Amino acid sequence: MKALTWQGKRDVRVETVPDPRLHKPDDTIVRITSSGLCGSDLHLYEILGPFLEPGDILGHEPMGVVEEVGSEVTAVKPGDRVVVPFNVSCGSCFMCGQGLHSQCETSQVRDQGMGGSLFGYTKLYGQVPGGQAEFLRVPFGNKLPIKVPEGPADDRFVFLSDVLPTAWQAVEYADVPDGGSVVVLGLGPIGDMAARIALHRGAGHVIGVDRVPERLARAKARGVETLDLSEHDELGDAIRERTGGRGPDSVIDAVGMEAHGSPIGKLAQQVTGFLPDPLAAKLMQTVGVDRMQALYQAIDIVRRGGTISLSGVYGGMADPMPLLQMFDKQIQLRMGQANVHRWVPDILPLLDDDDVLGVDTFATHHVPLTEAPEAYEMFQKKQDGAVKVLFRP
Repeated sequence: MKALTWQGKRDVRVETVPDPRLHKPDDTIVRITSSGLCGSDLHLYEILGPFLEPGDILGHEPMGVVEEVGSEVTAVKPGDRVVVPFNVSCGSCFMCGQGLHSQCETSQVRDQGMGGSLFGYTKLYGQVPGGQAEFLRVPFGNKLPIKVPEGPADDRFVFLSDVLPTAWQAVEYADVPDGGSVVVLGLGPIGDMAARIALHRGAGHVIGVDRVPERLARAKARGVETLDLSEHDELGDAIRERTGGRGPDSVIDAVGMEAHGSPIGKLAQQVTGFLPDPLAAKLMQTVGVDRMQALYQAIDIVRRGGTISLSGVYGGMADPMPLLQMFDKQIQLRMGQANVHRWVPDILPLLDDDDVLGVDTFATHHVPLTEAPEAYEMFQKKQDGAVKVLFRP
């Protein structure tokens, strides 16, 4: 089959690799019909190379059609249309029972000290082959695949794999009061969808912050007040002017380690690119290598007693945090990989013909899998208005 493989920093290639096979009685094989390019895939493209090996198959936002099932699979059958969550979760362990599918005890990557495995996302998360490919082996066939109806185009459902539950959890964790205010830092796919969900769930004032004109225009068209970061030297002051002088009730950081304006973090990230992989991996795991400007801004912006919801991915384990300021402001901070299955019952009813969240037109680009390398470069450079790219194998 054809699959997108990682070969090195900013080097991804479509190659012919062996077809996946059933390994266990509850495995399924899914023929992929759509697969998203995620902002966190750019961390693999740019930063997390020490945790990858040439040939690793990328991608964690797939959907498709069941081709083959193991002998114990009864929940889906060949021909069923399914979305595959990015969490590799068994659905039966203690953590899954708590709605913490990202912490699945069956797929936890214990040798790395990490939580549940993820499709297509480094040794840290199990080195599981990903879904930017023609076929994908999906374990836990009775619990993991999300069966969706025939009819609407893939765009209606594919975002159940990651974007929708990640954005939903970001808003849930932000704990925005009914009619309250929330600032969304970063209007990429997750930030854009989080702003839409916040409005849908009753936030009275949603402010979106970015520096890319196309992203700002998309959010503004959905009723979000927008701020161009490049036009404000003091973002906190600009936000407080718009929120009664005290700041918003909640802030969602949908940026993560890619934040601009942090030269020390940028240097630390660049240094890892010149080290042998074992040393680079050790550096990333033990030293503060993140560009944390967005999180620092969130701490400054949020009102006293407010809540920060962190959905942007950070990678360093010793990043400096302004604990005195956080303690003094009595800030609540919630974070974590989205627990996809936890939120599916809330989201799926919204994916009807009314399309209240605008999923049918959410993708900006539909690209053949063969053009994936060019799409990665386009998305990384924020060219051609690329906000959300879907691959068609």
